[in-house]
Amino acid sequence: MKKLVLMVAAVATMALTSCNEKAQSATIDEANLTAAAASKEVAGDYPEMTFAETEFDFGTVEEGAVVEHEYKFTNTGSAPLIVVNAKGSCGCTVPTWSKEPIAPGAEGTMLVKFNTNGKPNAQTKTVTIKANTESGTESIRIKGFVNPKAKAGAPNA
Repeated sequence: MKKLVLMVAAVATMALTSCNEKAQSATIDEANLTAAAASKEVAGDYPEMTFAETEFDFGTVEEGAVVEHEYKFTNTGSAPLIVVNAKGSCGCTVPTWSKEPIAPGAEGTMLVKFNTNGKPNAQTKTVTIKANTESGTESIRIKGFVNPKAKAGAPNA
């Protein structure tokens, strides 16, 4: 019985510690965004994140496939653009981007990967981007249709 109690306490401690690390990471991102916002208020200049496209239709794919699309954007503003964070609407949608500031007139990219496993039928996922733009938040979408996997024991037509 004592071993069970110790095991539960250890698991609870690990869970709370890992959540705390995520909270600290989010605080750091928010601090960077706040600092970027303060600098643009002083200068009066804003970067602007202009995407070549804000939505990509990956068409029809089989369930289990991982599809990806690279979104291209340009900083059409008058200050360096800093992407602080980007997050998919679910764990199946993962964005990656360069962490360096993007100068006015320069281009950047954001790669979005969508894992279709367990996501049959019509899908639309959003990536929310936190940046030092005037609005502070931008978004892009990926959509398409995922053919469900055939169920085991289902008769073939």
